[in-house]
Amino acid sequence: MADGNGILVIGEMAGDEPASTTLEALAAGRSLLLSLPGEKLSVVLAGASTTAAGAIAIAHGAETAYTAESSSFADPAPEAMVAVAEEAVRLASPRIVLGSKTILGRDVMPRLAFRLGTALAQDCTAVDIDNAKHLLATRPVYGGNAVATIACVSDIAVAALRAKSVDAAQPDLSRTGEVVALTIDIASTIRVRSIERVEQTSEGIRLEDARVVVSGGRGLGGPDAFTELDKLATLLGGAVGASRAACDAGWVPSSYQVGLTGKTVTPELYIAVGISGASQHMAGCSNSRTIVAINKDTGANIFKDARFGVAGDWQKVFPAFMEHLKVLLG
Repeated sequence: MADGNGILVIGEMAGDEPASTTLEALAAGRSLLLSLPGEKLSVVLAGASTTAAGAIAIAHGAETAYTAESSSFADPAPEAMVAVAEEAVRLASPRIVLGSKTILGRDVMPRLAFRLGTALAQDCTAVDIDNAKHLLATRPVYGGNAVATIACVSDIAVAALRAKSVDAAQPDLSRTGEVVALTIDIASTIRVRSIERVEQTSEGIRLEDARVVVSGGRGLGGPDAFTELDKLATLLGGAVGASRAACDAGWVPSSYQVGLTGKTVTPELYIAVGISGASQHMAGCSNSRTIVAINKDTGANIFKDARFGVAGDWQKVFPAFMEHLKVLLG
């Protein structure tokens, strides 16, 4: 790989602040810099207001924050974000560009890689640097049945990180850096405009932020069982998730889905009830600190990943489990 000037993170905004996925990418960038002495970390952010965002990004490890401010970025079109990202790449001349595999990132990162004349390492769960200063990207392949680590040997490496694959660092408010305002005419680049955004209302803790997740699968037998899972999640201060089979059956909304085509969660405790443990599901929860499985099939794949497992009918196991937890929790 040709000599570059460090790492550039293609950031996203959540209101007036960097999104959590951007903070995760900054943490990944800082870890890579340990193998790239003397190089720097920068970030590009585009939003309706970026006054606070640049400072927050610097507190999370960036030396330079490139910002583009416009009302058009309140709900940014992919074309506009690509244009801003490309300008930031021109200014920063990085050897590595990191983004996130989000709804917006799925459009932006491949287009940016194409414009830079390079390939994209998509859905990465880990990144590293080898002795030749190539980016090493680890990602699931074959539908999550295997994991591959690939070396990005082009002059500029581009990778999109899976959400929650890296923990965001604690901010250091004493850090200082440079905020560079970008002036870009994006009007001619926008070909798709958002007409309306409908946000789904939810109660309680967001699934992606929960420290405890209780998930149910096809083995529950129907939608009513999720009421019991909700009781357990409430008792533990967590959230309820589901396998794709449960969502496809209409037992719970698709927003509950954990897995390769759903949400990625990294709770301290993941309780899987009636879930077989298919690779597509495990791709969304395998980074959980502790997995507990309840399944009547003793040969279920979930037991290979679970730290603790109970082989039995969940309808018999669950009530006893709940009662014992109530005693432990007082």
